[in-house]
Amino acid sequence: MPDLKIIIQHIMSIQNYEHTTAERLMRYVQIDTQSDPSSSTQPSTEKQKDLSRMLVEELHALSITDAHLDEHGYVYATIPATTDGDIPTICFCSHVDTAPDCSGKDVRPILHRNYDGSDIVLPDDTSVVITTQEHPYLLKRIGDDIITASGKTLLGADDKAGVAIIMDLAAYLMQHPEIPHGKIRILFTPDEEVGRGVNAVDMKKLDARFGYTLDGGERGHLEGENFSADAAVVTFHGVSAHPGYAKGKMVNAMKVAAAFLDMLPRNEWCPETTSGDEGFVHPVSLQGELERASATFIVRDFNTAQLQVHEERLKSLAAAAVASFPGSSFEFTVKEQYRNMAEILVQYPEVMANAEEAYRRAGVPCERISIRGGTDGSRLSFMGMPCPNIFTGEMGIHSKQEYVSVQDMNAAVSICVHLAQVWAGK
Repeated sequence: MPDLKIIIQHIMSIQNYEHTTAERLMRYVQIDTQSDPSSSTQPSTEKQKDLSRMLVEELHALSITDAHLDEHGYVYATIPATTDGDIPTICFCSHVDTAPDCSGKDVRPILHRNYDGSDIVLPDDTSVVITTQEHPYLLKRIGDDIITASGKTLLGADDKAGVAIIMDLAAYLMQHPEIPHGKIRILFTPDEEVGRGVNAVDMKKLDARFGYTLDGGERGHLEGENFSADAAVVTFHGVSAHPGYAKGKMVNAMKVAAAFLDMLPRNEWCPETTSGDEGFVHPVSLQGELERASATFIVRDFNTAQLQVHEERLKSLAAAAVASFPGSSFEFTVKEQYRNMAEILVQYPEVMANAEEAYRRAGVPCERISIRGGTDGSRLSFMGMPCPNIFTGEMGIHSKQEYVSVQDMNAAVSICVHLAQVWAGK
C-alpha cells in the first residue's frame, strides 16, 4: 500500500504549484498547425513542425535531454524514473495539429478571468457568441478562467490544451524529483485531425507499455471506448453518348448517384439523428461526371461486427439505385480506419483502474464515457500500447466557439501526476 503521508504531501505540493497551462496554451495556439487531408506528405503540412520544434526547445530547457523531433513530425521525450523497481513505462500523448474545418491562422487567444456565467461575445466578430444555451457546460465552469479565440478562428485547444497539460506535467515532475514514478514517455503527434496521427510512430523507439492521450472534453470524463470506423466508397458507372443523340443510349452516373443518396434514411442511421451508442453511415464527399460518380462514406459503430451490417445495407441501396438505371453498374470498396479501443483495454483492466484511482486522489469525480469518434489512442491501443483518453477541458472544438477552462487543464495535470505515482505504487 502507498504511504498515506507521502500522498498527502504530494497533493499539497501540486495544489500549491503555479501552473503554466494557460500561458503555454495561449502561446501554442498562435502557431498555425492546421493539417491538410488532401496532402500525401508526412506530416501533411510542414508548419506543424514549427510548434514541435518549440516544444523540443522547451523540453530541453526543462533538462529533458533526449527530446527530439523526427523527420515524420513526431516529438519523443523521456521524463526519467525517480524510483527503482519493475514499473511499466507509461506514455502521455497529444497532437499538435488543428482541424481543417476552421481557420487556425493568426489565432488571437483571449483569457476571460473569473467567468460569471454570461454569454461570451467574441470581439473580432461580434456575431460569434458562446452562449450557455448552446454550451451548457459553461454553467459548470462559473468562476473559472476561460480561454477563447477572438471570433475569426478556432482556438486550437483541440489539442493544444493536451500539449500544454503534458508540458506543465513535465515541468512539475522535473522540479519535484522526490515524487516516485517510473519512466514516462512523451509523444506529440501531427495529423490526428486528418486520421493519420500515428501512421509513422516508431513503437519500438517509443518503448512504452501503456499510454494515455490528453484529448478529451469535460472535467471528470475518462474515455475507454470509441467508435470502430470504416471508410466506404460507392462508385457508379454510366454510359456516355452525345447528348444530341443520347436517347436510349446515355446513362448518367451522376443521376444514379443522386438517386442512391436520396434513398438514404433521413430520420435514422445518420449523424444528425443518432446519439449514445447508436452507429451511423455518413456521406462526406461526392464527385461525379457523366460516366463515373462516386460517394465516400464514413461508417461508425461501437460494435465492430455491426460495421459489416451497415455496409451491406449501404451496398443494397446502391444495387437498388443501379437497378432503376438499366446499363449502369457500381463498385463498392471498404477501408478500415480504426477500431474500438475497448476491445484492447478490456484485456488490461489496470489501465482504466489506475486512472480512476488517480482521479480519486486528485479529488476529481470520474465518469467513464464513450467517444463518438476516435483518437490517436484507439490506434495506439491496437499497435501494442493500450491507451485511453483523459479530459483536457476543450469544448466547442473545430469551431470559432471553441473554449477551454484553465482550471480543467490544471486538474488534468494533477491527475497525471497522481497517475504516475499510482503506477509506481503498483
